Order: sequence, then structure tokens, then C-alpha cells
Amino acid sequence: MEPSTLIFIAVIAVLTFYVISLYNNLVRLKHNVSQAWANIDVLLKQRHDELPKLVDTCREHMQYESETLTRVIEARSQVASAREKQDLKSLGQAETQLRIGLGNLFAVAEDYPELKASDSFQHLQSRISGLENSIADRREFYNESVNIYNVRIEQFPDLIIARQLNFTARDLLEFKEAELTDVNIGNLFSQQ
Repeated sequence: MEPSTLIFIAVIAVLTFYVISLYNNLVRLKHNVSQAWANIDVLLKQRHDELPKLVDTCREHMQYESETLTRVIEARSQVASAREKQDLKSLGQAETQLRIGLGNLFAVAEDYPELKASDSFQHLQSRISGLENSIADRREFYNESVNIYNVRIEQFPDLIIARQLNFTARDLLEFKEAELTDVNIGNLFSQQ
């Protein structure tokens, strides 16, 4: 074989391995996003299972707070629906409402000493708060994974492969600003 033919074959082989490497990296990033979502989904399911127990425990002690409990139940349903559809925009909105509802519920519970003293309530409050913290941590990891993936499919030369093989951008899991505001406990108690 002639040297030019060997050089041509070597260049083709290097380009082939390079393209395969780019593709494998994109696949790995895509699966990292899916794994990060699965981690959030597990925690959302666990919290979904705990909320009815919390509502039932609160109902036993909070005769006049049906509106607060109803908001939590409705928000839980909206979160479950959005989670099943993997609709991240709706999930973010529903999560915001659920977190506000839980914040209100825990704040109103302060006015019920028997409820606060209940072992069941304390356990559920602690469990749900722990799940909330874990969801926040996983959400941060998910959004970081999505950001890395989205940047890679827009960078050259990765975008050539990404477009040819239909790698599409993923949405971030974002909550509304209302989630970040403090609950006004004074307003909660004045509504009674």
C-alpha cells in the first residue's frame, strides 16, 4: 500500500473513533439526566405516600383548618399528575403550591398544642421535611445535569451529531419565586 492510502485510512479511523466518542459522551449525558430525574421521582413518590398520613393526623386535631388541608391535598394531586406526565413546568408550579401549603400547614399547626405534641405528627413532619430537603438537593443535581447536557448538544462539533440523531434539549425543574418567600404566620392566624 502506498503511504497516502495508509494516511487516508488512519485519518478515517481517527475521525470514526472521534465521532463514536462524541456520540457515547452525548448518550452518557442523556442518561445522567434520566437518572437524575429518576432520583427526584423516587423522592416525590415517597413524599406523595406520606402526605395523606400527615393530613389524617392533622384532621384529628385541627377541626377548623379544612381549607389548609384541602389546599395540601389538591396540590399533592397536581404534583402527582405532573410527575406522571413528566411535565416539568406544571410540576414546578404544583411543587410551589404544595410547598406553600405545607408551610402553611406547619405554621397553623403551631396553634394546636395537642397536634404538635403528637408523636405521629412530629414523625411525619420530620420525614416530610427531610424529603423536601432531599428533593431540593436532587433538583439541584438534576438541573446541573440538564445544563451540562443542553450545553453539550449546542456546542460544536457535538451539535452536528446531536442534530442528526435527534438529541433534544431538556427543561430545567424550576419552582416559582413564591416558594422562596417566607410564610406570613400572622396572616394565617388572623384567618381563623
